[in-house]
Amino acid sequence: MSSRSSLLSDLQAALFRAQHPLRGCDLQALPDKGLAHDHVRLVGSGWLARVPKQSQMGLDAAHNLAYQRACFERAALSGHTPALYGVLPPSDQLPRGALLVQEIEGRAARLPQDLGAIVAALAAIHALPLPEASHRAPLLAAADPLRDLHQEISAQAQHLSAARVPPSVAAAVAAELQSLAALCAQPVRPPSHLIAFDGHPGNFIVRADGSAVLVDLEKCRYSHPGLDLAHATLYTSTTWDVATHAVLSLSEVAFAYHAWRQAMGPAAEAALPWAVPLRRAMWLWSVTWCAKWRVLARQSSSTSSAGEDWSVELSDSELIQHVRDRVDHYLSAPVVERVCLEFDALDRALTA
Repeated sequence: MSSRSSLLSDLQAALFRAQHPLRGCDLQALPDKGLAHDHVRLVGSGWLARVPKQSQMGLDAAHNLAYQRACFERAALSGHTPALYGVLPPSDQLPRGALLVQEIEGRAARLPQDLGAIVAALAAIHALPLPEASHRAPLLAAADPLRDLHQEISAQAQHLSAARVPPSVAAAVAAELQSLAALCAQPVRPPSHLIAFDGHPGNFIVRADGSAVLVDLEKCRYSHPGLDLAHATLYTSTTWDVATHAVLSLSEVAFAYHAWRQAMGPAAEAALPWAVPLRRAMWLWSVTWCAKWRVLARQSSSTSSAGEDWSVELSDSELIQHVRDRVDHYLSAPVVERVCLEFDALDRALTA
């Protein structure tokens, strides 16, 4: 598996091996900001190499690239995601391969002023035509996305004990999981659309014209847009990335939901009653992921080029310290209480 130290030489070798038109470009490694990818600028070309460190979807190298390729290709129709230039297949130099994607020029999102641009970008993705069921693969497209999400969260929640979270946190998660299970037992569901499932503010770049571009496309799926709206505005999302760190007020969160409704038009009406239930579900996913990371990050990096690998060995120490700080914060009792109290308050605000 390629290390950070050999990333540039490995990528250059892979480009030459593929006889790629950009093989002669100078390469510049970008700061290590994510647990799933390294990014390298192909200087002067307008393109970036997106080199997987692991697959958050638990896929082998080839299927991981195919999944991400589908994410970029389908979301690109929204006009709010980078173009895909090509794929470098897995090789001796790059065991997990790489994607070549458009480098978006702009700045980090500023909250709350860029909330409107962020939810407009999400709405443009959500508004894309829904393919026939037989044409949704390889993206996740469960027959019942809500029940599937409950199962995903429940699997992550198995790490709560080993993560040694405070008893009040474990109790709050258990109560929310029980509520989600009860919701799944009901027959009604919100409409499904293409969603990002990783639309936290740190994954957006704002262009000079004020429009927002979602640049991290790895987890797209056919599910419920309320999950994206939650991930864009939850405390656990808006305080995750140093560059976009902000604590939103209740009125600012409510504004984001209303702005999405305006951007979506009539298609939003069936989704809005699910805003808070899906916000609870997205928070559950996020906080149980924190428990999962706290446990799995202790493990040594796998020698395989397949599947998930949360080992701290794959990322720079500064990034790992930041993630550890955020995880500890989000799993603390005061923060969990804060987030849970906001749910009911937001429900009242949106109803009003």
